[in-house]
Amino acid sequence: MTALHYVMLVKCPDTLGVVAAVSGFLAENRCSIGESQQFLDEETGRFFMRITFAPEEVEGFDLAGLGERLAAIAERFQIDFKLFDPATRPRVLIAVSKFGHCLFDLLHRWRAGLLPVDIVGVLSNHDDMRSFVEWSGLPYYHLPVDKADKRPQEQRFLNLIADRKVDLVVLARYMQILSEEMCEALSGRCINIHHSFLPSFKGAKPYHQAHSRGVKIIGATAHYVTTDLDEGPIIEQGVERVSHAKSAENLATIGRDIECAVLARAVTWHVEHRVCLNGQRTVVFS
Repeated sequence: MTALHYVMLVKCPDTLGVVAAVSGFLAENRCSIGESQQFLDEETGRFFMRITFAPEEVEGFDLAGLGERLAAIAERFQIDFKLFDPATRPRVLIAVSKFGHCLFDLLHRWRAGLLPVDIVGVLSNHDDMRSFVEWSGLPYYHLPVDKADKRPQEQRFLNLIADRKVDLVVLARYMQILSEEMCEALSGRCINIHHSFLPSFKGAKPYHQAHSRGVKIIGATAHYVTTDLDEGPIIEQGVERVSHAKSAENLATIGRDIECAVLARAVTWHVEHRVCLNGQRTVVFS
């Protein structure tokens, strides 16, 4: 996709003529469709669509104005739509604790130009990752947590998000449970990587739990953060088969690789506007 292709996400009740109305509207406004994907959730009767489009005349094109003209069709079909300019890179804040593998992977992809975001900094409740982050040319925000009262730290966290105009928070093994208030404040714009193939083996040392049960498959789950601990809408999961010969430490090593890949895919799909929330689930357009 070139920078001249814009993205439209559509959510609405399943109604005859939605695709024709939207595609016809783009044609009337001299925009050509590059890609169109649709999904109908027959259980809920909800329709989802992702379209990339490019204006015939690039100079002077007004995306906001196009959205205003689309409002009449949106009202008719009860469409909830969003328009995105891929040239506008989402502003991302990464949060991490003491495990650095997901952070290292995300920063490598970002530095290599594989992750189309602007990383505004890294936040941590520990100081372990400071040297690497600052070597990468990013600000490091050390916000220690007082276990007796996490609220002041969370408020500083939220203030930082507001001050830096953050679009997406990525919890790259940030080992703190967010309060309900913070989860609500970050609804739909906070992604967590969970070190297991949810919903099994929650809590401490999941790979050791899995090893003690003799599992033959391990994995990781990337999901949106909600007030239900580790139960948010799942964006992506990954698994790998293992044998009895693997130790708990072997499983942890394999699991870390899965976590990196799953989180990177989830973040990429989110910032490319490929993910639509569908209640407790997601629709992901590949």
